Amino acid sequence: MSDIEDPAIEDAVAFLRGHLSGLLRFDGDHRPVKIVVSHDGKLTLPAMVAMLRSLDTTLCLPDEEETSMHLQVSLEEFEEKGQHAALADHWRIYHGEPPDVRWAIATIDAARFDGFFIDGDALGRPNPLAPLQASLCKKLNTEHTEEIRTACLKHAQIGIESPVVVGVDPFGWDVRGTFDVFRLESPTILTSEQDVLAALAELR
Repeated sequence: MSDIEDPAIEDAVAFLRGHLSGLLRFDGDHRPVKIVVSHDGKLTLPAMVAMLRSLDTTLCLPDEEETSMHLQVSLEEFEEKGQHAALADHWRIYHGEPPDVRWAIATIDAARFDGFFIDGDALGRPNPLAPLQASLCKKLNTEHTEEIRTACLKHAQIGIESPVVVGVDPFGWDVRGTFDVFRLESPTILTSEQDVLAALAELR
């Protein structure tokens, strides 16, 4: 069990959802990585052989500073053409072509964030909006592009000429720009399509 109050857990989950680039430490080495939070709450990332063989892996988001999130993770390799092929496709939608040819599912065992130690199950929670993900992204990218562009500039101070929403979860939107994916935080918790559209309107 976690030794942390529920509101702080929510803050930690929101932080995790909003940081998709970091450093993976393994066997005394470290390497920049980009992740995607899968619909079931686990993480997907391209992986080197050395990462997969390591018994001690720590993911630091966004870096190794004390103010960052430090996640103890267990990596499990999966085949791109196997039953988990959709995970690799999901990562590519976010980040493009991967730097490594192997793939891994990262299960969060535990985390340290904001002075607390957090159980991995508290962070690796499923996305309740997952069943609506495809239709929501399509709707936002075909009918609400200007609103997304305005919200990114106003609230994230990021100008994106052609923003593409690639993910939605209870804490906000993942928006792909020309070179990277940016986080647009929601002012309210999102639980439905109506919530998503109402929160976006509030950000204008």
